Formats: sequence, C-alpha cells, structure tokens
Amino acid sequence: MFGLRKTLGSLFKSSQTDEAWFDSLEESLIQSDVGLPTTEQLIAKLRKAAKTEKASSPETLQTLLIEEVAKLLNAVEPSPNPLYTHQLNTTPEVWLVVGVNGAGKTTTIGKLCRLFQSQGKSVLLAAGDTFRAAARNQLQEWGSRNQVSVISQEGGDAAAVAHDAIHAAISRKSDILIIDTAGRLATQDNLMEELKKVKRVIGKALPGAPHQTLLVLDGNTGQNGLSQVKAFHAALGLTGIIVTKLDGTAKGGVICALAHTLESTPKPAILALGKGEGIDDLVAFTAKQYSAELFN
Repeated sequence: MFGLRKTLGSLFKSSQTDEAWFDSLEESLIQSDVGLPTTEQLIAKLRKAAKTEKASSPETLQTLLIEEVAKLLNAVEPSPNPLYTHQLNTTPEVWLVVGVNGAGKTTTIGKLCRLFQSQGKSVLLAAGDTFRAAARNQLQEWGSRNQVSVISQEGGDAAAVAHDAIHAAISRKSDILIIDTAGRLATQDNLMEELKKVKRVIGKALPGAPHQTLLVLDGNTGQNGLSQVKAFHAALGLTGIIVTKLDGTAKGGVICALAHTLESTPKPAILALGKGEGIDDLVAFTAKQYSAELFN
C-alpha cells in the first residue's frame, strides 16, 4: 500500500542489525516523510528497546518499531470517531471542510455523504467554493450520485452560501450539513481571512456550529502537509483531518510527523484515510492498524 514498504522491505529481511542497519533505517524513515525530529525519536526508542530487551533480529526490531509508532499515533486517533458516533441532540450537525486545491476535498465530501447515508442520516451539501464553477459542478455531480440536494449560488459570497445552507438544513430537518469551501494555500492571508468569516457566519446562524472543522490533506504532500495543518489549525481550530490519496504512491510517513510535532492540545484527530477514488474508499483511522500497514 505505502511507498514506505518498498524502502524498508530489504532492511527487515537482512541477516544482521549493526550501525549501518540503523543508519539505513533512519534514512528510509526520513525519505518517507516521517521527518527528522520524529525519526530521531523513533530511532532512539528503538535502540533503547533493542538494548533493554536484547533484541537484535530485524524481525524483532520490526515488531518493536510497529509498537513505538502505534504509541506515537495514539495521540491523533479519535476516541470516539465522530464519523461513526453522532451525539448531537439537535440537527443539523455541521461539517466545514477545508484544504488546498487538489487535495481531494470534493471527492472526500462525496465519500462522507455516502458514509453518513449508510448510517441512516439525511445529508445536505453546500457548494461554498464560489470561485470555481467546476467545483460547484463536481459537488452537484456527487450530490446527484448520492441523491442529495446541494445548496449553491452562481458567484456570490461563500459565507452567504453557508448561511443559506444552514437555514435550509434546519427547515428540512437534515441530520448533517457538509459545507465545501474554496481550495486555498495556507499562505494566502486574504483567503484564510475569508475562511474565518465563513466560520463566524456559521456560528451566528447556528450557535455551536460548525460542530466539526475538517481538513482534507493530500498524503503525497510530505512535510509541506505539516505547515498546512498548523496554518489551518491556527486559523480555524481543526477538529479532524482526512488524509487522501494513500493508494500506492504515498509514503505514508507524514501522519507520524503530525502526531509528533503538533504541539496544540487537543490535536486534530486523523478521522479517516482515502485509499482510492471509489465512493466507498474511505477507511477509519486506527493507530495500531496504520502502524502495522506502514511496516508490513
């Protein structure tokens, strides 16, 4: 599944673990988007565990590494996962979805829509990307595939779309409202300010909303993904992240870097992984399973 597997396969099949072996492991982790600080921490813990438990075989060290990474990832595992546990006494539950262009936001919204519908929830979508007609059309297509209404405007203001969508969701008694937004770089201050405005308008239209602020992150962005998460989290207070495009080429290590380097408390949780283009290709994130998949 992950590109990381290819780089580590020969290491864990070697016959000995000497200094050169640890150096190769360190290099592989860094190249796989785990990041230098996280890699150094993992290698130090692995060396210590190897010495304490007198572990020397690659197979034993592989098991220890999987355990250490799982412990690290526990910090970003949701408990409970809001994708599967809805506890609101009022409706709608509002999900605000953000991210840079090309991360897979609209596709992810289509997958979320299908997931919530499979749980018996009624869903309404809002096309808050007022910059690109193509984005509105794509969301309309996902709405059509899921037989779900989409609130949109030709041009206009993203906050106005969000405002109208909330009132529509209330009047229709929708269980969940998912609001798409325009893709933007975290360095585009004017667009980030617009995003803050959208969130404020949502909160005024429905006190307590948005109930989830979700970043869609391309799994291939590597260490640049860290800066994206930090910027969006600082601006909006992210509650969750979905990592997309983990279908073969992604190295997968960026989630380890996120778990280690995000200093905020609480950290936004990794809710799910996008492992393909299909509408059902959304998998709940668990630390133990993800760690095992990285190194097996």
